[in-house]
Amino acid sequence: MGAGTVILKQIVIMFIILLIGLGCSLKGLITKEGNKQLSKVALYIVNPLLIFMSYQSEYSSRLLKGLLWSFLLSGISFGVMIALSTLIISKKRPEHSLERFSAVYSNCGFIGIPLIRGIYGDEGVLYLTAYITLFNILVWTHGYMTMKESRDFKSFIKAATSPSVIAVFVGLIFYLAQIHLPEILHTPLKYISDMNTPLAMLIAGSAAAQTNVLKALKNKGLYMVCAYKLLLLPIIAFALVHFLPAPHMVKMVVLIASACPVATTGTMFAIQFDKNPERCSEFFAVTTLLSGVTLPLVTMLGEMF
Repeated sequence: MGAGTVILKQIVIMFIILLIGLGCSLKGLITKEGNKQLSKVALYIVNPLLIFMSYQSEYSSRLLKGLLWSFLLSGISFGVMIALSTLIISKKRPEHSLERFSAVYSNCGFIGIPLIRGIYGDEGVLYLTAYITLFNILVWTHGYMTMKESRDFKSFIKAATSPSVIAVFVGLIFYLAQIHLPEILHTPLKYISDMNTPLAMLIAGSAAAQTNVLKALKNKGLYMVCAYKLLLLPIIAFALVHFLPAPHMVKMVVLIASACPVATTGTMFAIQFDKNPERCSEFFAVTTLLSGVTLPLVTMLGEMF
């Protein structure tokens, strides 16, 4: 299956679930308050379990070097994107926190995992776990504080001790020590972690039900976020790590992960902090649609080098 087909398939799946969430909201099955409660379930229970369960796999020393390179390149990529988004998206903009968050954090799990598996197989997915791990640490620290617009020490401590960040470190310990859960625990936790994608899409769809599409297309910030998230920032980050002696596959995995559409976590954070979740849903929906064109383009550019 080609990269373009894999991307298109994931986009169609995502939008079907999103439309179901939109319909539930329009019919009153998911209220605004109910959506806020669902976002708490996703952020504090389902997402941490997904992270932890991703480390319940077999250890391979052969791939350890590539995994370490992936951590390094992912860290550089995030550092570049965070710095550039802060520099080029002015704090004077009324929704700068939403725009900065959306320009940096991608839907690297749902889109990234099947896409990279389709192109590079299980080895590529292993390298992707490094990017996803840093994503979860940063989204709950830098991303959390960006959306909350607070930099006090208390906010940092709360973010650093969030369930998702704790899940990363506990998961790593279990992975390195090769501690595997017994089936009686593994099965129910896996069931809950598998809820992550459909639950996130339902939440985003419900928030999107309150979106005025025509009004959204008049917002210049929407086009700015699309350009930064899908093309400009990932390509600049890739250009900077291109000359490092890392495996080409690792470089491509980091590039594709960073060029994925806007993360649904932004919508859930916006709901929690009352920061215009409809706008985040617009960023998510439009970048997801455009990624059907931009992701194959970015992938081809990366392969050319």
